[in-house]
Amino acid sequence: MNAADEIEKVARLSYGRLVAILAARTGGTSDAMDALSDAVVRALEVWPKHGTPKRPEAWLITTAKNRVADAGRQSARIARATEHLSLLEEERADMGQAATPDRTLNLMFVCAHPAIDARMRTPLMLQLVLGLDARRMAGVFLTPPGTLGQRLTRARAKIEAARIGFALPEAEDLAPRLAHVLDAVYAAFTVGMDGDGAGDVKSTSLAREALWLGSLVAAQMPNEPEAQALFALMLYTQARRPARVDAAGCLVPLDLQDTSLWDAQMMEDADIALRLAALTPTLGRYQIEAAIAAAHAVRRHGRPTDWATIAGLYRGLATLHPTTGALTGLAASLGEAGDAAAGLAVLRAADPVNSAGYQPWWAVRAHLLAASGDPTGAMAAYDRAIALSQDPASRAYLMRRKALMLS
Repeated sequence: MNAADEIEKVARLSYGRLVAILAARTGGTSDAMDALSDAVVRALEVWPKHGTPKRPEAWLITTAKNRVADAGRQSARIARATEHLSLLEEERADMGQAATPDRTLNLMFVCAHPAIDARMRTPLMLQLVLGLDARRMAGVFLTPPGTLGQRLTRARAKIEAARIGFALPEAEDLAPRLAHVLDAVYAAFTVGMDGDGAGDVKSTSLAREALWLGSLVAAQMPNEPEAQALFALMLYTQARRPARVDAAGCLVPLDLQDTSLWDAQMMEDADIALRLAALTPTLGRYQIEAAIAAAHAVRRHGRPTDWATIAGLYRGLATLHPTTGALTGLAASLGEAGDAAAGLAVLRAADPVNSAGYQPWWAVRAHLLAASGDPTGAMAAYDRAIALSQDPASRAYLMRRKALMLS
């Protein structure tokens, strides 16, 4: 592993842990984030020249402390933050590794506090726990990076101004916040999966970390069906990763993937997690999405994809959670079940502001228009979908579909 990869690994694995411990001690987040960011920049300058230090995380801690001092941040609060950075290794030794997940989980629930703008809870978690910046999150939340960055700054200030406690909420407050925590984990996983197709090494790491966070929440809350269902959903998706792109670098649709390439053990783990979710039956978004993934996964047992069942599940999802993504999934499944006209009607029901820049909506529209005998409309939709594709594999697949129409 070269120096840059090592920096990426250490920074990713340490980021949320360091911020969580600092925030728990000082009540602040912004200055700790600044110090850690400076330390990572310095590592990018030094490690390639002089080699990776024996204790990379301790090096980042020391450098972060020095950066705070060099910047002249002399307030009592920042001085305490600097001291805690120095003592981090000792504290971890005293507390043991088992304490680390609790601190990370606590920080996630802090970001889901009712005092924080509901729109900002998920992006705030992604920034504080996984270190994502506004640019990488903007596409997921359909918000310009500059606007999202300003809102994140205000949200962090709110945590400090409101003096929100860094502890898990009481039982009666847990469920409302849990939904935002799960949304943040899935958003991070989605960013990672999308970026992986574009050859983004950082995103590959991010998907793994999101999966780890999902396993953490599921393990800490075994009686929460939505937590178990989300973990199952991510496992199903991760298990299919090796079959997602063919040798030519072109996306392979889910129903055409070689199931022998799927991770069999991960699929079995997903089945178990979904069964755990079913022990406490409720109607939740992630239980439905996991059920959809499980319906696709039956192909590994030699059974055909039941598109009518999948369309029914998507219909329930769209009723419960009527997002552009849910409606797009419903439209696609209706088309695969043989009702392209119904699929197009569902697409028209989506919010035009959100669908205008949503690549899957245009890709599904192109497919449905082609199936409906409207090649002119399909070509225009393919062009729009291709223009919106940041993933080279998806772009190659859409260009191939378009070329088939022209042949």
